[in-house]
Amino acid sequence: MEKNYKELLHKIKAFVFDVDGVLTDGRLLISDSGELLRTMNAKDGYALKTALNNDYLVCIITGGNNNGVKTRLEGLGITDVFLNAHDKMVQMKEYMEKHSLKAEDILFMGDDMPDVPALMFAGLATCPQDAIPEVKGVCDYISHRNGGDSCVRDVIEQVMKVQGKWNVASGTKATSS
Repeated sequence: MEKNYKELLHKIKAFVFDVDGVLTDGRLLISDSGELLRTMNAKDGYALKTALNNDYLVCIITGGNNNGVKTRLEGLGITDVFLNAHDKMVQMKEYMEKHSLKAEDILFMGDDMPDVPALMFAGLATCPQDAIPEVKGVCDYISHRNGGDSCVRDVIEQVMKVQGKWNVASGTKATSS
C-alpha cells in the first residue's frame, strides 16, 4: 500500500537535507585558485531558520567538504552539519540516536544516488523536481521546485502548515535568512 505523503507530514519532527542538488542547484563555480563555490537560496535559508525557531530539528548530511557551506548553515543556527559523508546512513543513525528520533519523525530530501538509502529509511522521502529518476522512484513526495530553487522551503512550509506552525507569528520569529 502506497503512503500518502500528506498524512506523513503530521509526524515530522526533524528535517535532514543533502546540500548539492538540494540546497544548491548542483552546479559548481570553480575559482582560479580551485575553490568550489555554490549558491544557496535565501528562501530556503528563511524556512530553515523558521523551522529551527519553531523547535524542529534540522540536520545536513552531505558528501561535500566545503567549510563555506558549513559556515553558512551554522550561521542559520544548524548545529548538526555532517560534511564528507559518503555513507549517509552512518550520520543519519548518529543523528537519530543523539536526538532520540525514530525514522517516522524524519523528512529526508536528497537528489542523487548516495541519498537513496537514507531516503528509503526516512519516514518521509522527498526530492527536488530535478532529482534523478532513481531518486524520484523511491520518494513519497517530489517537490515542484528544483534543487537550489526553494525546494527546501517547499517541504518545510508544507510540514509547518499542516502542523499549524507556519503563520505570520512564526515567520516573524525568524531573524535573517
